[in-house]
Amino acid sequence: MISSSASGLLQQMRERLEQLPDAQRRVVQYVLQDPREAVAATVEHLAQQAGVSMPTIVRTCRSFGHDSVREFMLALAQDLAVSGSYIHRSVLAEDAVQDVASKIVHAAVSSLADLGRRMDVDMIDRVATQLAQARRIDCYSVGAASTFMANELQSRLFRLGRTANAIFDAHQQLVSASTLGPGGVAFVISHVGRMPYTIEAARFARSQGATVVALTQPGTPLAEAADLLLAVSVPQDAVMRVGTEAYLAHLVIIEILTVRLAQKLGPVATRGLQQFKQLLHKHGFDSVGYEGVLDQAPGMEQDD
Repeated sequence: MISSSASGLLQQMRERLEQLPDAQRRVVQYVLQDPREAVAATVEHLAQQAGVSMPTIVRTCRSFGHDSVREFMLALAQDLAVSGSYIHRSVLAEDAVQDVASKIVHAAVSSLADLGRRMDVDMIDRVATQLAQARRIDCYSVGAASTFMANELQSRLFRLGRTANAIFDAHQQLVSASTLGPGGVAFVISHVGRMPYTIEAARFARSQGATVVALTQPGTPLAEAADLLLAVSVPQDAVMRVGTEAYLAHLVIIEILTVRLAQKLGPVATRGLQQFKQLLHKHGFDSVGYEGVLDQAPGMEQDD
């Protein structure tokens, strides 16, 4: 057994990987794919993900000089604090391109799997019911990431026949909040959840009788200002305030929510979606039919 004081635990695991028995190698490979997730995982979760028994987890920790899993994880957390990367939470500066791709994909998949385990499906159902009954739905956002999400949500609601707007201007959000009233929904999207003027608009909309739905992290000021909270928790990104994993998590929540809404709206929504798809297929800018129209237009030259 080698004491982790000789060198960093992460470095030890990389150096000894090929020398370990098969089962222990699987454990170490899993830990190296996303060390920060491993630190927070239970022994049962580690064993399940690595495809080994729980005693194998203990033996692996002991093979690196630690008497318990807790001691091993503490050493791993300390090593991460010292050697943490500002490139990506799972990627080290010396990683090869194959490792970069593997770690980022694994981190995204792991984050979505964790989202699925934590998801409050009853809350999603309540929000879908509220959207189905709403007279008007105004989607508030701030910043590039949240505005992208608000536009995506508005587009999906629009296709389902809901009266919906996407608003990112601070003054327009206040105007919206003053006119929604009972029967209206202010759907506020902000992963950070701390922008003062958007929170002010949410609170004002609520004071006017509208229902406020927030898609944000739990425990934020926005979460506290909402009637209904769609909570999204993902690991913090090393570079951006809202990283790729947060993007994916928000999109997945929006997808689930709008599919559930379509179920509640029934055949009318299904027929509308089918008609909309057929319309775009026939007349959309990227359709074969539209290219034919361009070919017939006077003065249009054909590209080689």
